[in-house]
Amino acid sequence: MPCFFPCFDWNDEAVEFVGGSRQQDETREEKPMMPPSVDRLPAGNGGLNSRNSFDTKRELVNGFKREQVNVSEKRQLGGLKLEALNQNKSSGSDFSARTFTFRQLAAATKNFRQECFLGEGGFGSVHKGRLETGEIVAVKQLDRNGLQGNKEFLVEVLMLSLLHHPNLVNMIGYCADGDQRLLVYEYLPLGSLENHLHDLPPDKEPLDWNTRMKIAAGAANGLDYLHNVASPPVIYRDLKSANILLDADFQPKLSDFGLAKLGPTDDKSHVSTRVMGTYGYCAPEYAMTGQLTVKSDVFSFGVVLLELITGRRAFDSTRAHGEQNLILWVKPLFNDRRRISKLADPTLQGRYPMRGLYQALAVASMCIQEHPAARPSVTDIVTALSYLASHPYDPSLQGGEVENGRRQEAERIKTYLDDQKVPPNERDDSPKDKGTFLNQNFDRERAVAEAKMWGANWREKRLATVDPGLTNSNS
Repeated sequence: MPCFFPCFDWNDEAVEFVGGSRQQDETREEKPMMPPSVDRLPAGNGGLNSRNSFDTKRELVNGFKREQVNVSEKRQLGGLKLEALNQNKSSGSDFSARTFTFRQLAAATKNFRQECFLGEGGFGSVHKGRLETGEIVAVKQLDRNGLQGNKEFLVEVLMLSLLHHPNLVNMIGYCADGDQRLLVYEYLPLGSLENHLHDLPPDKEPLDWNTRMKIAAGAANGLDYLHNVASPPVIYRDLKSANILLDADFQPKLSDFGLAKLGPTDDKSHVSTRVMGTYGYCAPEYAMTGQLTVKSDVFSFGVVLLELITGRRAFDSTRAHGEQNLILWVKPLFNDRRRISKLADPTLQGRYPMRGLYQALAVASMCIQEHPAARPSVTDIVTALSYLASHPYDPSLQGGEVENGRRQEAERIKTYLDDQKVPPNERDDSPKDKGTFLNQNFDRERAVAEAKMWGANWREKRLATVDPGLTNSNS
C-alpha cells in the first residue's frame, strides 16, 4: 500500500492544535498537567512506601491484580491487560525480567555515588552501574515521594518484560525490596535525544541531517511495533525527546513505559483515561476529553519530528511569548511558504537536502493535524521516514565544506526549481530567500502523487534487491 501524505498541499488545518479554540484547549491542558518544568502527574494512588514488598515474580503479578481492584476499568489497569501476560505465556514467551536485591544494585552503583549519576526527573534518579557479571547497566531509582507510583512501576515492569523490539529499551530486571522500587535497563551511552538537540555543550557536534532522519525512522519503527505488532496494541502515551534514548550508533530506543495503556479492542474507538503526560506533546483531543487512541501517539511523534527538524523544544519558556510553544510557532511558517526554510535547525548550517526538508516537514504537518482521523498511521510514517533515511544527504557531492553551505543550498533550490519548470522571472533562488520555491504555484496534484509514490518506489527497490525476478515478472 503506497504511503499517503496529502500534506504536500498544506492548508490551515495542518497545525490547528490551537486554532479557533486556543484558550479552551490550553485551559484544558494546563489544568490536568503540571507546568512545563514538571514532567509527570502524581500517580494518585499513594507513595511508594505505602506498598508491601514484592519478593517474587508471582507476587509482582499478584500486586498488579490488587491494584486492579481500585480502578473502574475492570478489564484494564494502567494500560496493561493481564490477558497480554497470558497470551505471551501461551505463545511460549516468558516473564523475562530478573529480580535484584537492593543490596545488589547499591553495590553495582557504588552506593549511588555522584560519579555514577546519569540524570534525574520527576520519577527519581538514574545511575550507571556494573553488575557482578560485569554487565554495564542503568539503574532507575524511583523517588518514594516522586511522581511515579506503584501502578506505573508495575506497568513498566510488565510492559518491558512482554515487549521486545530493537527500538524499545531492554529492561534487564527490577528491585522491589521493602519500599524500594528500582528498574534496571541496558546502558545506552549517548543518553537521550533531548540532550543532543537542546542546550548542547560547545564541545559536542550537533546532530547532522542524516542522523536525525535515522533517529526519526527508528523511533517510528518502535512505535509501529507497539501499535501494530503488540497484541493488544499498546499506546505509549509519553512520547517525547527525553524518552528516546540512543545507543553508541545513534539507534533510538523508546523508554519509560509507566504511562503506557492498551489501545481499544473489538469495536471500541478509544480508551478513556486520566490525562497524563508532558506539556507540549499531548494531542488536543486527549488533553480535552481524556479519550486516548493510537493517533494520540502520532501527534506526539509529530512534535518530536519537529524538534528534530527545528532544534527547538516542544515548549520553551525562555523564548519570546509567540515562540514558546513549538506548534504555535511553526503554524505561521507552514502557511508562509517563503519562510519555510526558517524551520530548519540553524546548527545544520544549510547542510541538508531541501527536498528532504520539505518532505520531513510534510510528514510532521500531517502528524499534528487537529483531527485524529486526518493523521497518518504510524506504518505510513515508517514508510516515508525510511525512504528519507535510506537516501542520505552527502554534502561532499556538492563540494560540501561548511563555509559553502549557503552556496550549496542555493544550488539545490535552483535544481528543484528547474525540476518544477518554474520560469526564471518567477523565482528567487538566492540564499537570502531559500524558501521561495515553496511559494510557487506548481502542480499540487503532481506533488501529492509524488508523496504517494515515496513508499511504493522504496518498497519496489527493496524487493528488486532481494529478488530482481519478482519485479520483472510483474512488468
